[in-house]
Amino acid sequence: MITETIIKKTIKNYENTDDSKIRSKYGSVAAIVGVTTNFLLAIIKLLLGFIVHSISIAADGINNMTDATSSIITLVGFRMSQKPGDKDHPYGHARSEYIAGMIVSVLIVVVGVELFRSSFLKILHPAEIKSNIWVYVVLFLSVVVKLWQSRFYHKIATAISSVALDATATDSRNDVITTMAVIIGMGIYHFTRLNIDGYVGCFVAIFIMKSGYDLIKDTASPLLGEAPDSELVKFIMDKTTEFPGVLGVHDPLVHNYGPGEIFASIHVEVDSRNNVMVSHELIDDIEKAFLDDYDIHITCHLDPIEINNPKLDLISDIIFDEVKNWDGLCNPHDIRIVPGENHSNIIFEIVEERNSDVDISAATKAFSSRLKLIDPTFEVNIRFEPDYTGAK
Repeated sequence: MITETIIKKTIKNYENTDDSKIRSKYGSVAAIVGVTTNFLLAIIKLLLGFIVHSISIAADGINNMTDATSSIITLVGFRMSQKPGDKDHPYGHARSEYIAGMIVSVLIVVVGVELFRSSFLKILHPAEIKSNIWVYVVLFLSVVVKLWQSRFYHKIATAISSVALDATATDSRNDVITTMAVIIGMGIYHFTRLNIDGYVGCFVAIFIMKSGYDLIKDTASPLLGEAPDSELVKFIMDKTTEFPGVLGVHDPLVHNYGPGEIFASIHVEVDSRNNVMVSHELIDDIEKAFLDDYDIHITCHLDPIEINNPKLDLISDIIFDEVKNWDGLCNPHDIRIVPGENHSNIIFEIVEERNSDVDISAATKAFSSRLKLIDPTFEVNIRFEPDYTGAK
C-alpha cells in the first residue's frame, strides 16, 4: 500500500514502464527512498552501538550506511543511463546502471572485510555491553523497515526489469537476517552475560561479504555479454515469421546495451523469385515495426530461398534427418545447390550449440556420405556456426 502510494504520488504516467524516462524516474524514486531510510537507520545504530559498546550493532549500522551509499550510486547510475548516445558511445549509456551495480557490489565486499577485522579484534578484546530496552526497540524497528524496503525494491525492480534494484532488494532482505543475528546476540548477553558480540559481528561481516560476492556475479554478467533471454529471442523470431512473405528465419543475434537498449539482427528467408525491391520493402517493414512497436533496433539480412525444387527438397530432407543423429547440432539453413561443370556443391550451415563435444570431421563425413547416395559428384561444404542465443 505504501509502495503504491509513493509511486503514484511521485511518478506521472507510472503505468508506462516501457518509456525510458518513466523507468529512470522509478529508479530515482527507489534510490531517494533508499538513501533516506538507510541513512537514518545507520545514524541511529552507530550512535546506539557507541553508547552500549556493541560492535555488532555498529557493524549493522555501517551496513546500513553502505546501503545508503549504494542507493546514491544507483541514483547516479540511473541518471547517467538516460544520457543519449554520443560520438564515443553511439549505443547510449544505459549500461551505466550495470556499472553502478558493480560498484555497489565491490563496496559491499570491502566494507564486509573491514567489519570482519574490527569484529575479530572485539573477540580478542571484549568489552561490557550496556543493554537496555531501547536497543531492542531500535533493532526490531530496523527489521520492519528492511522487510518493507525489500518488498519496495522488488516491486519496482519487477516493474522496470532492473538488475541493479533486484540486487538491492536481495541486499535488504539479507539485512533482516543480520539484524536478527544482532538481536539474538544481545538477548543471549542479556540473559546469560555471555558476550558473543564479536562473533555476531564476524557473522554479519561474512554475510555482507557473501552478499557482495553474489551481487558481483549478478552485475558482471550483463557487462560481460550474457546470453539473451530465450523468451526474447523466441519473440523476435516468432514476430518476424508472422510477416507475409517470410518463409523462415535463422541466425538471431541479440545485444543488450542496457535496459531498454536492445539491438538485434536476424536472417530472413524469402522466395528467390520475388522482385528484389519487393523483398527489400518487406525487410524495411519488419525493421520499422520492431522499432516502433517494441523499441528493438533490428537489422534483417535477406536470404533468397529456392522453393518448388524437388532435388533441393530431397537434399533438405536428408540434412534435417541426419542432424537428428547429432547431439549439439541443430537448425540447418541456407541450403543451396551450386552447379558446376564436373560436380555440384551442396552448401549449407548448421548451428553448433555451446559446450558441445561434436566431432566436426565425423559429422561432415556423415552428411557427405548420405548426400553422395543421391549423386556421387556432390561436394558437401558445411559451415558450423556457434550458437549466440545461449539456448537450444
